[in-house]
Amino acid sequence: MRDFSGSSSYNKIYHWLCLKLIKGVGNSTFLTLLNKFGSVEAVLEADRYELETAGLRKDIVTNILRRRYKSDPEKELKRAIDNGARIILYDDPEYPSLLKEIDYPPVLLYALGNKIPQDQFFIAIVGARSATQYGIRVSQNISFRLASMGIGIVSGMARGIDTYAHLGALKAGGYTVAVLGTGIDVIYPKENKKIFQNIKENGTIITEFPFGTPPDSKNFPMRNRIISGMSKGVLVVEATERSGSLITASFALNQGREVFAVPGSIESSKSRGTHLLIKQGAKLVEDIADILEEFGIKAESSYKGDLKEHAIIKLNPVEKKIYECLSEYPVHIDEIIRNTGIDPAEVLSTLLKMEIKGLIKQMPGKLFIKK
Repeated sequence: MRDFSGSSSYNKIYHWLCLKLIKGVGNSTFLTLLNKFGSVEAVLEADRYELETAGLRKDIVTNILRRRYKSDPEKELKRAIDNGARIILYDDPEYPSLLKEIDYPPVLLYALGNKIPQDQFFIAIVGARSATQYGIRVSQNISFRLASMGIGIVSGMARGIDTYAHLGALKAGGYTVAVLGTGIDVIYPKENKKIFQNIKENGTIITEFPFGTPPDSKNFPMRNRIISGMSKGVLVVEATERSGSLITASFALNQGREVFAVPGSIESSKSRGTHLLIKQGAKLVEDIADILEEFGIKAESSYKGDLKEHAIIKLNPVEKKIYECLSEYPVHIDEIIRNTGIDPAEVLSTLLKMEIKGLIKQMPGKLFIKK
């Protein structure tokens, strides 16, 4: 036997894949069988009578006996090896203990990157895909400050709030977990290829879906239960009234987790979901202290300051030159170009990047100010 996941043998993982990939065997059925027979190998060796007396439907019994797989377990295992992925089984030491407490936990997880520390304290940060600059700034800053304290950040690597929650943690040198709604070999959205690689190198990427699974809409609620299930609490930053983030918050409530929400403008549709959560009892968050006090943690950080101060320190020469031209009073873009002597196209692209970082703000009439 060869060591594959770090704690489970190659043969054991293969057998778990065999049972998990049989048609009709979901997480609940899998765990029921595991408890009944004591091991996956015993399930696969059982006869029809033993399987039927375990309470299985006849079609599922037939599928197990005839090994009717949704996909080839051997090929699945080979793809994991070829992609440098590991498979974390439900009874592995690396499997997040908090996740075991939820209804229908995934019986196995595909993973890339660092091992998940068992004692890691996680907060999930989720929100709108089409986030506003306000939402981006808030999610990134809160994530940065939490991660700088050693708190892990969990999110779904979706566009918008999720992406910037991961980025905030990475910029703080912290730990983040991306939970995918696809196979671990499918990067979605495609523009997140760079952050996918960054998380792979500095955090962990996990999914319960087999290789090649596309980003089908039905997958994301299943992913969301893992995001909340791994976490002590879920923070929602911007959400419409029908946002998938509210599904994550609902899972969190059902799982006994804390739910937090960031307020926004009453004129923004992106605030309606978060305001609804606050009306329903979610804790309003203006600062990380609002989150941490729920867990008896003092809001101290190994990095003194927030993401804005950190970003100013790390400005490149072009950004620094432009930043020094700005003040609390509006400055027109023509004046910035004239005073810096930098190419107009580069000034425009740099200003956009600095606005995303939360350092500056664009006013009507192509005027810019420091924030």
